[in-house]
Amino acid sequence: MKLTNSEWQLMNCLWERHPATARGIAERLPDDVTWAYTTIRTLLARLVDKGAVREYKEGKTSLYEPLLARDTARRSALKTLVNQAFDGAYGPLMHFLVNDRRLSRQQREALARILENQSEKKGE
Repeated sequence: MKLTNSEWQLMNCLWERHPATARGIAERLPDDVTWAYTTIRTLLARLVDKGAVREYKEGKTSLYEPLLARDTARRSALKTLVNQAFDGAYGPLMHFLVNDRRLSRQQREALARILENQSEKKGE
């Protein structure tokens, strides 16, 4: 499922704390997000329509909770990125990450350990 940047912001709030009201989500958005309450409700309605969020009522109050798991959303976003920027191949993505100057030596070593551990788990 593809999420827009705005939808990611709302989902991040919901993944951190749910269920939540639209006002509760508005309070937890970053300071640079100055959306009107109606905008947040519209975005939440879109997420409900997409099947990413469930809406239910407690009295007159709408509460929202994520149906889409964070890992599932990340996997989908990564697959889209790999398809668009790396012709669907993960090898060039890994090469790009390892050679990125912003990646510290410790981060490179941690990445190497993760890959090694995965290889050992799969018996490769």
